[in-house]
Amino acid sequence: MGTYQVYILVSLSRCLYVGSTCDLVRRIHQHRTKHSRGHTAKYRIDRLVYYEPARDVHAARRRERQLKGWTRVRKLALIESVNAGWLDLALDWLPRGGVR
Repeated sequence: MGTYQVYILVSLSRCLYVGSTCDLVRRIHQHRTKHSRGHTAKYRIDRLVYYEPARDVHAARRRERQLKGWTRVRKLALIESVNAGWLDLALDWLPRGGVR
């Protein structure tokens, strides 16, 4: 059994994305390198501003669906409750060359 996280990414213009994963560093790398050409690549949503652990994949998916159902205002309040400066929490996780 691995470690699971639910996370929120943001773009510079504050478009939000909620996801879950069993490997947060790898997943952030995929978002930053635009591994898939979906919503996050199109809107350049690649700054990690919130994450929380989940006990298993089912709990992570339930929490992801819960957060996706929240209003934008409620998501912003959650982010600001732990990251008032909207800092990129994964800034030092990946090598600098060519990731952004």
